Amino acid sequence: MKSILRLGAILQIFALGSLALAQSATAPTKGAGTDDYRPVLERYCITCHNQRLNTAGLSLDQADPRKVGEAAPVWEKVLRKLRTGQMPPAGAPRPDPATYQGMAGYLERELDQAAASQPNPGRVAAFHRLNRAEYGNVIRDVLAVDVDTESLLPLDDSGYGFDTVAEMLTVSPLLIERYLAASEEISRLAVGDPAAKPVLKSYKVPLRLIQDERVSEELPFGSRGGTVVRHNFPLSGEYTIRLRLQRNNIDYIRGLAEPNFIDVLVDGARVKLFRVGGEDHGNSGPLFTFTSPDSRGDPEREAYETLADSDLEVRVKVTGGVHKVGVSFLKDNSVKEGVRTPRLVLSELESYKGGIPALDSVTIGGPYNPVGMVEGPSRKKVFVCNPAPQATADGTQTACAERIIRNLAQQLFRRPITAQDVKQILPFYTLARADGTFDDGIRAALKRLLTSPEFLFRIERDPPRQAPGGSYQVSELELASRLSFFLWSSAPDAELLALAEKGRLRAAGMLKQQFNRMLSDSRAAALANNFAGQWLYLRNLASVAPDPNIYPDFDENLTRAFRQETLLLVKDMLQADRPITDLLRADYTFLNERLARHYEVAGVQGSQFRKVLLTDSNRRGLLGHGSILTVTSYANRTAPTIRGKWILENLLGTPPPPPPPNVPALKDDGGAKSQLTMRQRMEEHRGNPVCASCHAKMDPLGFALENFDGIGQWRSREGATAIDSSGTLIDGRKFSGPRELQDMLLANPEQFVQTVTEKLLIYALGRRLEYYDAPVVRRIVRNAASDYRWSAVLYGVVESAPFQMRRTAGAEKLALQKIEQTGMKESKP
Repeated sequence: MKSILRLGAILQIFALGSLALAQSATAPTKGAGTDDYRPVLERYCITCHNQRLNTAGLSLDQADPRKVGEAAPVWEKVLRKLRTGQMPPAGAPRPDPATYQGMAGYLERELDQAAASQPNPGRVAAFHRLNRAEYGNVIRDVLAVDVDTESLLPLDDSGYGFDTVAEMLTVSPLLIERYLAASEEISRLAVGDPAAKPVLKSYKVPLRLIQDERVSEELPFGSRGGTVVRHNFPLSGEYTIRLRLQRNNIDYIRGLAEPNFIDVLVDGARVKLFRVGGEDHGNSGPLFTFTSPDSRGDPEREAYETLADSDLEVRVKVTGGVHKVGVSFLKDNSVKEGVRTPRLVLSELESYKGGIPALDSVTIGGPYNPVGMVEGPSRKKVFVCNPAPQATADGTQTACAERIIRNLAQQLFRRPITAQDVKQILPFYTLARADGTFDDGIRAALKRLLTSPEFLFRIERDPPRQAPGGSYQVSELELASRLSFFLWSSAPDAELLALAEKGRLRAAGMLKQQFNRMLSDSRAAALANNFAGQWLYLRNLASVAPDPNIYPDFDENLTRAFRQETLLLVKDMLQADRPITDLLRADYTFLNERLARHYEVAGVQGSQFRKVLLTDSNRRGLLGHGSILTVTSYANRTAPTIRGKWILENLLGTPPPPPPPNVPALKDDGGAKSQLTMRQRMEEHRGNPVCASCHAKMDPLGFALENFDGIGQWRSREGATAIDSSGTLIDGRKFSGPRELQDMLLANPEQFVQTVTEKLLIYALGRRLEYYDAPVVRRIVRNAASDYRWSAVLYGVVESAPFQMRRTAGAEKLALQKIEQTGMKESKP
């Protein structure tokens, strides 16, 4: 009776709503008593998990199920194995379902109750460096300057799936040098420099981008190919825009047989229309240069085919600031007579000089003949005051400089600015002003601000006299930064910062109000671009290069479409606040003509992405997206193991252990085995006992997607053999094909939502998750269990103890000592 009353109280306190906990709560009384679980451990667990064998680094023979909270790290590990059905292993005796679920439910309740009585929010590193995406976003929001952080700063290291993890964001001498160089360029762009010398900057168009259709929504209808770039023009003046066309492998410009027109636009307005091709300069050589490498056309024609783009340059007047420069070809929609030439693959294009021309690069040079400073968006952000022309350097100008420094420092440092802060920055202004202008002084001060640790790092300090291992609420200013970098990957705006400065961010309902405001802001697209881009491996698409001999139709257009489809789906679900589980079952997606053709979806024309209802259930949800199917394949074949591992890690939250050393590679000797299907080759590989245990978890999930080839196209056969997409998990569940795999994942939706929640917590906190975070994750999932909407889970992260609180140094050591006193053991990962 006491057990039943206690269970009822816990259910009321935690408002349990998930299916798994409901199953535990309704389990027979036999599985609910604490004294009953010691025999369960002895019969099913301790045979392997004892101090002598220490299987998987886990020993349970000294475990006391009546004191779960005293050894939470170990019991959390046990609970995860039970909830995911991984233990006992396949083939070993298992308890009946009631006992199995009852024990899992009991452990979960005891762990959650222990965590509620002694919350542990964990400890985020005191110095958390901005990653380069955050760096660029802050510069954009504070200074209205768009910078190419990929060229300015080195790639950030990632940990636990994200580049927001503080311990991975180290500082090297190279990074310091790049910060200095970046501060020089950014301060020049933001303030302007009348003495700036002309510079050239080139924008390369990917060779794999097929330019026979419109490639951007920012280019005119009726255009094809080309590119759009956002260029920072440091001053008002004249600039050159220079075009270079694509060439084949021996420097012939392609597509000069017919006349073509190239449109050059600045902010959508035409500044020049070039004509190239169609001129009579004698006879040309062979279209494919490899066929007759020694054969040449007439000398005049040879010169023309290598120099036809030498005069594709225009000089235009542009005001200072960021402008969009677009270049595209006017599309010829006339129908040519004769047999249609089949589309060439990239390997053939290397030696081809026929077809249509394509853009290789755009180079922008300047400024020339600058006409002075213009009050563009960046200068308006910087110069919140302007001294009178007759003001002296040591009078009104200094007062204005202090005001500018204070305003910029508050936004960049994300906190109120003291007189001491201004005193540290002002000498940089004074020194530069002594030898130059007021603008020179402000530029020097801004450069100093951009290299300050207060800007480059999110710094959280322990309160004075706080006991080691104690927990405390982070300040409202620190909470504001946590919130803005989580939702926006950028600094707090003026409204959020003002609330935090006044101590009102935690006032009743205020945090939820700010959360809703920020989530509806366009800057919340960072959740899709940065969080989903890493969680779903979309960033890996940039390095994908499928074998052109096997996948001749794969090109840059498809790579871009893959990424855009998945990002648009995630953004749509965030904006519409749909259930997270819709990611697995969405009956719609976003397609343009190129991607629709790849998926064999009819009725989609043009380069514009639009929402399309899916009639093929196999394409529904993330598992039907070409982006994910491609990044989880090899260059020349599918990879069921990689796909299965991706599902385990990113959808189910149960990553397999790393492979043991010296695991033999999958055989492919080009002989008889090359005629085997992927399933047959994998079955042969799993004959090795070293490989079998892990592959039994991964491969069945991957085989369910085997109807999708290495770039996500549907197929029913592999060679002459029909695809077998069936699979059986270690717990005996069977399924076949993407649809049944999807149904199986959705049968236990809380596991998927829990995985997403864990990923969001890692991303938001900037640290890996520990055992004491598991009750927090379960609480967030329970509170969102009515329909698992994005807003509920995201706000659950924001209002959680780990997000709002922090533990002082020494907590981990104290916790470890307490665990060791129980006599239980667990190896570190």
